Amino acid sequence: MFKNPIIVFEGIEGSGKTSHCNFVSKYLKKKKIKYIRLREPGGSKNSEIIRKLILNKNSNFNKKTDLLLYLASRSENFSLIKNNFRKKIILIDRFTDSTIAYQHYGLGVELPIIKKINQFLLGNIKPDFTFLNIVNKKNMKKRLKLRKKLNRYDKFDDHFYFKVQKGFLFLASKNKKKYQIIDSNLELDHNKDLIKKKIEKLIK
Repeated sequence: MFKNPIIVFEGIEGSGKTSHCNFVSKYLKKKKIKYIRLREPGGSKNSEIIRKLILNKNSNFNKKTDLLLYLASRSENFSLIKNNFRKKIILIDRFTDSTIAYQHYGLGVELPIIKKINQFLLGNIKPDFTFLNIVNKKNMKKRLKLRKKLNRYDKFDDHFYFKVQKGFLFLASKNKKKYQIIDSNLELDHNKDLIKKKIEKLIK
């Protein structure tokens, strides 16, 4: 594993990925380890502007516009990623796998187009390790009901989310050494312990 890796947290809505990213962020801060944290869409100032546009519950973009907005958000984050690459640990809440899982496996946008634009934006920069959070239908619905505000991507039907989750799992199956699947149906403390142990190995 590289020094100061890029560590990504992926998963569908209600899968616990943001909670786990928060946990790792607090852990690194406590250990006084240098890191930056981004989210997609969002992260940098301009990316957060794009995030509000994408997730607004009144927005109604077609799938191609959606893809280009997500990639525009990533483009605005690139300087932050590049400037901190291998200098600090980079934590990202959603990244390139989300684009493939949602836009290709979920919405049917052609995969070569997504890969080509990602390469154009990022060059050779790729995640070093990914925590893929999975969740069952019952728990996903339960957690979404607890949210104070629902965005546009919280309102798709169950079939869509589980097409996306299958897409994530397929991506993970292609490179098992760079993924750890976290079953978010299990107890939170159990998963925190699993993630902490893996993080300790990744940042040695």
